[in-house]
Amino acid sequence: MRVAMYYANDDVRLEEMVNPVIGEGELLVRVEASGICGSDVMEWYRIHRVPLVLGHEIAGTVACVGKGVARFKAGDRVAVAHHVPCLKCRYCMDGHETACETLRKTNFDPGGFSEYVRVPKINVEKGVFALPDKVSFEDATFIEPLACVLRGQRLAKIKKGKTVLVVGSGISGLLHIKAARAEGAGRIFATDISDFRLECARRSGADHAINAAEYSPAMLSQLNGGYLADFVIICASAAEAFEQGIRSVERGGTILIFSAAAGKDALIPVPTNDIFWRNEVTVTSSYAGSPQDHLNALDKICLEKIRVCDMITHRFKLDETGLGFKLVAEAKESMKIIIQPQR
Repeated sequence: MRVAMYYANDDVRLEEMVNPVIGEGELLVRVEASGICGSDVMEWYRIHRVPLVLGHEIAGTVACVGKGVARFKAGDRVAVAHHVPCLKCRYCMDGHETACETLRKTNFDPGGFSEYVRVPKINVEKGVFALPDKVSFEDATFIEPLACVLRGQRLAKIKKGKTVLVVGSGISGLLHIKAARAEGAGRIFATDISDFRLECARRSGADHAINAAEYSPAMLSQLNGGYLADFVIICASAAEAFEQGIRSVERGGTILIFSAAAGKDALIPVPTNDIFWRNEVTVTSSYAGSPQDHLNALDKICLEKIRVCDMITHRFKLDETGLGFKLVAEAKESMKIIIQPQR
């Protein structure tokens, strides 16, 4: 089968690989659509493990069913989670499924930028989701990133009517805007350094989308009746984005650090007196999504509570995956890029 092999952000090669062989309890899934995630272009995080077949936002058709699999059959339309928790350990039992050691070790084989993937037994049991006919393969690639967003907002305890500031208007930021709007947030503010992304934020439901170079907490306060944001969601990795977010939270508010990997060993200064002492600010983080988060995301997409198809800007064939990586890494006039391995 054909795969897009990752060596670096500017070096993704179309290569041949032997089709995965499935065992008992496993599935072989024909990949119909696979989204490029911003984490896929975190070169510093992956470069020491190359070559790799990346791609974890996938949807496709069951091509072959292993012995003992009863829930699925050949031809079924599915979305597949690459990481799944054990649901038994101390982390899972405390509601921190994404801190589970099993979740951090599980994956499918080889990766979503390929014609087929082998889905291990534990993923079949906990991370394969049947797709209703009304949910397209492309829309289904958003289940995983939306699951991450829904989990983050749940952990942050975002409330109806409260002001939300989203720092960074990439795909995660847009999903946070859409999710917050769907759940009844009050005013929603968004920042970014890209005018293209700011316009995407407006179309996604932000009341105010402000260029980060012009933004200030004082501006936020002026636009928000004299108050800062009740909830600040940081979806950007630049140190300046962290600083803006930290200084934009209202007393008693919450900062959610979401998928903002700032580089290996990065340190972010925090004004401890303002954040941890006098102002009772909560700082929390989230990573990935649990099986229930995936089901919630699928439900919201299926019921059209959150529309995702309008975020797709490019569709490429498997042999064009390198171009997709280039566009995501540049972060200019692209948003969600879908790879279609069967074209």
